[in-house]
Amino acid sequence: MGVRSRRQSRGTRKVTASPSSDDRLARAPVDGGGPDRLRDRVADWRNRLLASARFQRWAAGFPLTRPIARRQAHGLFDLTAGFVYAQVLYCCVRLRLLDTLWHAGPQPLATLADRVSLPLDAADRLVRAATSLKLLETRADGRIGLGPKGAVVVGSPGIAAMVEHHAMLYADLADPIALLRGQRGPTRLGAYWPYANTEDPRELSEDSVGGYSQLMAQSQPLVAAEALEAYPFHKHRRLLDVGGGDGAFLTAAAEALPELELMLFDLPAVAERARRQFAAASLGDRITAHGGDFFADPLPGGADAISLVRILHDHDDARVARLLANVYSALPVGGTVVVAEPMASDDSAAPVGDAYFGFYLLAMGRGRARTPAEQRSLLESAGFSRVRAWRTRQPFLARVMSARKDTA
Repeated sequence: MGVRSRRQSRGTRKVTASPSSDDRLARAPVDGGGPDRLRDRVADWRNRLLASARFQRWAAGFPLTRPIARRQAHGLFDLTAGFVYAQVLYCCVRLRLLDTLWHAGPQPLATLADRVSLPLDAADRLVRAATSLKLLETRADGRIGLGPKGAVVVGSPGIAAMVEHHAMLYADLADPIALLRGQRGPTRLGAYWPYANTEDPRELSEDSVGGYSQLMAQSQPLVAAEALEAYPFHKHRRLLDVGGGDGAFLTAAAEALPELELMLFDLPAVAERARRQFAAASLGDRITAHGGDFFADPLPGGADAISLVRILHDHDDARVARLLANVYSALPVGGTVVVAEPMASDDSAAPVGDAYFGFYLLAMGRGRARTPAEQRSLLESAGFSRVRAWRTRQPFLARVMSARKDTA
């Protein structure tokens, strides 16, 4: 290290005659306080340091901190460019580019451009962008093939369905500040999920529930797999899935747990769709579907376990309290409620629960992601005890909690 570098390094700790604004940020005194303020003081010091352009340049050049600095800078740029990345994925899904490569195999660029009806230069731009995101990759002979992330999308139809569905979310987020202030007016997601903004959802027609029911059926297998693996449903005799939609979760449960008796409860129009799905899958004799409003109508009895799969986060605390009271009444003493859904957290799953679902549910018009501690509080307030969290492979997809009814 040269003399100038050593002086610059010492300069981050020593006040000079005319410090820059970056220096002032880095050297600003930390507010005093008791020992309980230590964590806040350390965080404030860290933020002043990271806000310093001089420190940023030093960290990016120092061998021990260079990988961390570059990773953080790259992550921040990804956050800034995230919408553009999402639009690249949307183009690949909407143009059926990934499906084309899955079925036809790697293709020359000109052939691929013709297949997806894009000018050659536009196809080249999209392919380059998708390749950088690992949705596509260039093979040794110059042909374009599926990349690792593209293969995952093709293998998980629910992902592609959600990507196309996000066109409505992006429209609602065109002015996110107006949405936060309640000045947005009717949203497209609010209309898409009609039960969120209707006085009596029991009156909804099959046509009005068809779109969202199909989306749920396409995306439910990802959550169903997590829940069925995490929680030991085999110890129960009969399971009632409340808000079960088209029956995707129960269809998976029927395959995984052949001895388990199964029931579904959802809005009348949705329950009718489920009956047809069960009949088509030769499950009509094994799964019974019941229609009603789970806030207003009694739930069918006879189940010693009730599942709520991606249900609670759609509703505010008051509605959740009513639903859990209804669930509690329907269960026998010793019965169990199982909750499976994405939750807010302070770990790697936090962006899904707090950021994605936080704004998605805002655009939808009701509900919020809750932490496991908040879920526990709601369950205990409803009378449940022995609340337990179950480990899942993909916490960002779903966390699973159970609680028991120990008293009548």
